[in-house]
Amino acid sequence: MRQTWRWFGPADTISIAEIRQTGAAGIVSALHHIPPGAVWSEAEIARRKAEIETGSGLTWDVVESLPVSEAIKTQTGPWRDHIAAYKDSLRNLAATGPKTICYNFMPVLDWTRTALRAPLPHGGTAMRFDLTDFAMFDLHLLARPGAAEDYTDAVRAEAARRFAETDDTARAQLVNNIVAGLPGANDSWSLDDVRALLATYSGIDATRLRQNLIDFLAEVAPVAEELDLRLCCHPDDPPFSLMGLPRVMSDLADYRAVLAAVDLPANGVTFCTGSLGVRADFDPVAFVDALGARIHFVHLRNTRRDGNGDRVSFIESDHLAGDTDMVATLRALLAEERRRKAEGRADWELPMRPDHGHDLLDDHRRASQPGYPLIGRMKGLAELRGVIAALS
Repeated sequence: MRQTWRWFGPADTISIAEIRQTGAAGIVSALHHIPPGAVWSEAEIARRKAEIETGSGLTWDVVESLPVSEAIKTQTGPWRDHIAAYKDSLRNLAATGPKTICYNFMPVLDWTRTALRAPLPHGGTAMRFDLTDFAMFDLHLLARPGAAEDYTDAVRAEAARRFAETDDTARAQLVNNIVAGLPGANDSWSLDDVRALLATYSGIDATRLRQNLIDFLAEVAPVAEELDLRLCCHPDDPPFSLMGLPRVMSDLADYRAVLAAVDLPANGVTFCTGSLGVRADFDPVAFVDALGARIHFVHLRNTRRDGNGDRVSFIESDHLAGDTDMVATLRALLAEERRRKAEGRADWELPMRPDHGHDLLDDHRRASQPGYPLIGRMKGLAELRGVIAALS
């Protein structure tokens, strides 16, 4: 497998020189300064490529992400112009950049956690999603109409108790943690901003959102196919509805439906074991067996569920210690690589990255992106590399 590392550009607190020392061979990056709906120019792509590759011995292997605008997801406003811009960005990437392009189709939030650095027994920290804390946010801070219907009596009662016992500082921290998953959250979104974004999805259910995704792919996947690019959709994180918003890429059935609707090799999967693994019914080996030929990019991360049902609390665990059997997962992915190589596929080697990691040791002194520390991810990469070596 091609071992890669996510880099957030020049503002990242982890440098390209430091990434070289992790043993990663490739970089996963994006043009984060360009807003969704705008064109990525050849000049901007070439600039990022040079920042990554000049003198480093590393290559820019994957774009994560070329974002899909909210206008495209809702098919409102300038959504057709945004699709045209997306196609132009693909053409410009084909001219100078990576061949693999990750994106997601999550409404409003790219990801959601209630604690970005929850303490662990050994002194490190991890990202955590607590369903009751989220209910406290949804019911008492956001005060979303109809939110009470989404929670059990027990969760509502505990959320009310916690709300009564927390002070303004703790409440503000919870809001900031959740809003951190909003694209452009560094611009300091308010609760009113969140309410306004939620209103744009009024009347859009899962069926409508899935059709909007299929419509988007029907436009852009043929372009990617012509350019020999690989598009890969990241699963919902977490894989269940929040704030009344629909989810359409949460399990194997969702991926089967969307890949069948736009049945082109360029239309593929970002196989994220951390997001998909929050579901109790996730079977990573069955997923690879079913859709392995369409997996273009792999995120290896693990979580541990706390509770039963479709919506649960969870914490991000060590890469080899969560609910997902990472050894079995890697065995299935390596078998898929061998199958591709036997077929003569040019893309037989799957790019993977250690997704997220605990903040450990000197990570606490860096203001890194939540979930993206240096030492914690390097530990995860080393563990995954060891499993791959053993299985190989």
